[in-house]
Amino acid sequence: MKSKILTFSTFIVATMAMISTAGHMSARQYWNLDPDGGIIWNVSEGDNHSDHIEMSGKRISTVLRYGVEQDGSFRMEKSIIWPMLRTIPNNTHASLMRRLAWNPLDAVTVNGRAVRNEKVRKIMIRSALEVESEFNNGRYGKGLLKRIYHPSTELPALIEKYLITNTDSKPMTVEIPGGGFISATDPAKGVTGSYTIQGTVTGSGAYELRPGDTLAFSAQITATAPDETAVTADADIEYDKRARLVDSLMGNLVLETPDPVINKMMDFAKVRACESIFATKSGPMHGPGGESYYAAIWANDQAEYINPFFPFTGYEYGNESALNSFRHFARFMNDEYKTIPSSIIAEGDDIWDGAGDRGDCAMIAHGATRYALAKGDRNEAEELWPLISWCLEYCKRKLNSDGVVTSDSDELEGRFPAGDANLCTSSLYYDALVSASYLAKEIGQPGAARYRREAQELRRNVNRYFASEVEGFDTYAYYKGNDVLRSWICIPLTMGIDERAQGTIDALFSPRLWTDNGLLTEAGDKTFWDRSTLYALRGVYAVGATEKATAYLRSYSATRLLGEHVPYAIEAWPEGEQRHLSAESGLYGRIITEGLFGIRPTGLRSFTLCPRLPAGWDHMNLRHMKAFGTEIDITVERISPGKLKVSVSGNGKLSAYTVKDGKPIAIKI
Repeated sequence: MKSKILTFSTFIVATMAMISTAGHMSARQYWNLDPDGGIIWNVSEGDNHSDHIEMSGKRISTVLRYGVEQDGSFRMEKSIIWPMLRTIPNNTHASLMRRLAWNPLDAVTVNGRAVRNEKVRKIMIRSALEVESEFNNGRYGKGLLKRIYHPSTELPALIEKYLITNTDSKPMTVEIPGGGFISATDPAKGVTGSYTIQGTVTGSGAYELRPGDTLAFSAQITATAPDETAVTADADIEYDKRARLVDSLMGNLVLETPDPVINKMMDFAKVRACESIFATKSGPMHGPGGESYYAAIWANDQAEYINPFFPFTGYEYGNESALNSFRHFARFMNDEYKTIPSSIIAEGDDIWDGAGDRGDCAMIAHGATRYALAKGDRNEAEELWPLISWCLEYCKRKLNSDGVVTSDSDELEGRFPAGDANLCTSSLYYDALVSASYLAKEIGQPGAARYRREAQELRRNVNRYFASEVEGFDTYAYYKGNDVLRSWICIPLTMGIDERAQGTIDALFSPRLWTDNGLLTEAGDKTFWDRSTLYALRGVYAVGATEKATAYLRSYSATRLLGEHVPYAIEAWPEGEQRHLSAESGLYGRIITEGLFGIRPTGLRSFTLCPRLPAGWDHMNLRHMKAFGTEIDITVERISPGKLKVSVSGNGKLSAYTVKDGKPIAIKI
């Protein structure tokens, strides 16, 4: 059976490559899984390829644009963002940013000559971006060169470490110049005045290297406000901190399946989802990134996409950022039921609501209820309840005469038409009502039965109002009058609305929408946004189309993890250069928790579990899942065709179940 699924997946990849109409990446796989737990590009002769990756710490983010030149040498340009150094005007994008080509190696000499004739041999990504090269200066010496780049976990510093190894048969003299650069920004363009940007080298001097010896030195790029002292970082300590953080994130919520690529994509998704949290003056704020979105929160990226995922990761700073974001949104509740702003920006000092009501209250209600249930903390749940109930009431007041929710736009903010009432907002509101019915009962609030009734009525209205034959598929119109297929027809599946599942799945995976980069936003266009692809894969699992979902998940994961632009889910194309926005990685993680394993919170200590074990797999496990107030292990194995053995351990208790494939299990911790 496994060989059949692999063959089908290969067919899917080939088909998608032929039918793609998007500006897609080529089919070349540059990267492979590395035994150290990361990925590796073993550079071949003649490789000439560039890529970019974003990495973040609490006070800095960096986008590294790197590649291998035709002659084998390495190239690097560093975009560095300091989110809390605010610039004027202090709007959504007002973080201090610089794109620098400063290279501390430029002035290094070996036996009195600059390093020349470099050939990159491998590039690795795990805790850092690491590059290994050979150089050959002829009679002036030859050796190995290693570069390591990563952000500090706590300081506003990009850390660079360099190692030079003498592979020649005779000693070599290596001279590392001191110095660096220092610049002051225009004080009229900084919220607190002039900022100091500084590049420094540590370990300068002249060194004699015998054959086989290795010399290490480091560099850093920092920025500080007028009232801050200069930053001095120890490269070895900073690397250890970064490595421990990555180890911790990869070591919780561990996915174990027979597919190592999906397992590793999940590992990297947790890193990108969790690292992009900034220590603002108004508390920890998760930020999408992408050289645009920092020290701010959004109703979609944070409340809807990432916050429900944090409790499962065991990353407490992520949970703090989720609770903090909901507290910020709660500041804007009002007696007149005017909408909560889409975004709270500038470390909490301002707002952005340029697209009007995008369905933001439905997004917040969906995310806050799911977060509260999965976190399993009664005090937090009670604190969030006023925000949740307010958002639900807001949505109720926005129902039109057909009983679906109206809004000015959707999360694409007018890039594509969304009508007066869109499928996304009503689907999110439906899920929020279902979750609220569980949460109200759990914490002793009135309204549980009413929320269930309203959810059932809304589900009928969604199927009545949006149901449509679009381009020959029995699916949904994204809004009234929409006659072109849209990727967001997947959203009802994700929220458990399955009445038109088959026609919707057929439409999603038809040549009209699916490409080798996932779903087009609209059939016939060239634009794709990963978020809709990630929602679709979760939804297809949720309604039981396991084999189809797995084939496409395998293809998508291989493209994003091992293809030409790695190793994370992206935002979009052509907008934003396929930026590694952070919350999309959270959506990948939710494919696993909510899709593949079918976890649906039903209480502070309870959930339903509906594992979708693919036919080609004999097992799948989730280890060290931190949710519902404890650590949980879930193991699933096939004991016969159509029958699964499921074991759940948590809170010192082990429960085992034998169930038919596709049958949900009620779990109480």
